[in-house]
Amino acid sequence: MNAILRRVPPWAVYLVGMLPFVWLVLRLFSGGLGVDPVKPLEHELGRTGLKLLILGLAVTPLRRFAGINLMHLRRVIGLLAFFYIFTHLLVWLLFDIQLRWSEIGKDILKRPYITIGMAAFVMLVPLALTSNNRAVRRMGAATWRRLHRLVYPAALAGGVHYVMVVKGWQVVPLVYLVVIVGLLVMRSRLTRRRVVG
Repeated sequence: MNAILRRVPPWAVYLVGMLPFVWLVLRLFSGGLGVDPVKPLEHELGRTGLKLLILGLAVTPLRRFAGINLMHLRRVIGLLAFFYIFTHLLVWLLFDIQLRWSEIGKDILKRPYITIGMAAFVMLVPLALTSNNRAVRRMGAATWRRLHRLVYPAALAGGVHYVMVVKGWQVVPLVYLVVIVGLLVMRSRLTRRRVVG
């Protein structure tokens, strides 16, 4: 399997990763998202971004425990995750809150799920901006790796945001959060073993 995965070019992963977005846009313009499409669009973009964040977190455990090596595609996965999370935020700003900046500020401060979601996005911005070889060279590999550990609290905040944004205690958002916590625990144990070893 790894021999096949090594032959997969990043551009092909970008193309496949954009298919959910294209499908959402087609559904939007064909009326497939219902009479009030903003919320379904917003939520689906957020869920897709969170799935990709989870996949990015799973890269190291997959290599360690299943022997599946996706390391060369981790940057692509991360950038796709950021794209979906950014468009999720953009839909909220443009169509839900309609760029009413005073209301946006109040919502961020008064609604904990928005505060947490915005914190997750802010943590992801420097990661997206430095997801290139030039940034690694300028920052140095060690500093770059330390910065990119922000993905851990960002993913956790994203999971909490998803749990809080739905009404009531729903199973699916809790499953996402449990998977994120499980992956973070797994990764911390792997890191500890490397340090001890």
